[in-house]
Amino acid sequence: MTDEPDDTELSVPADAERFDCPHCDRVFARERHLNLHRGQAHPGVVTDAEAAAYRSAAEAEWTALRRYRYVALGVLVLLYFGFLVAFAVVGT
Repeated sequence: MTDEPDDTELSVPADAERFDCPHCDRVFARERHLNLHRGQAHPGVVTDAEAAAYRSAAEAEWTALRRYRYVALGVLVLLYFGFLVAFAVVGT
């Protein structure tokens, strides 16, 4: 078990489905978060199925993060060129 505070109970609504870690007292609102937790916090005791679920969840997480980075970069480029064009039009 880790030394970090266990405040996960606050993030799981009472009437929502809960996903309990079988290796510690952590509780999660989403199965994907439980899969990521098991693979990162308990890598030596997970089963093959849990390890496969972790790899799948981690890959989905990286795919979503990669997409977010591309979208953020696109927005920044559009803002930059938008301000550049606005300054060229208004500044003259």
